[in-house]
Amino acid sequence: MDYLDKDEKEIMESYENGEWVSSGDELKEEIRQAAKNSILKNKRINIRLTEKDYHDIQVKAMEEGVPYQTLISSLIHKFNKGELK
Repeated sequence: MDYLDKDEKEIMESYENGEWVSSGDELKEEIRQAAKNSILKNKRINIRLTEKDYHDIQVKAMEEGVPYQTLISSLIHKFNKGELK
């Protein structure tokens, strides 16, 4: 384990000492379902944007390294959750 840094070694030692416990099947299923729902995109919409807004969103998406449709979807999702105003 010479290739591990200090933090990684502490984690390995903690794991090997049995200090970690399973979160349980119920939580695993909840997380699995949340992941599945976040991937599921089954509705399509059409939206009209100004040329400038369309260009700006494409530029921002390139800066973020995601497709512009993904960025727009993320913005809508965050707005609906109250994380974006």
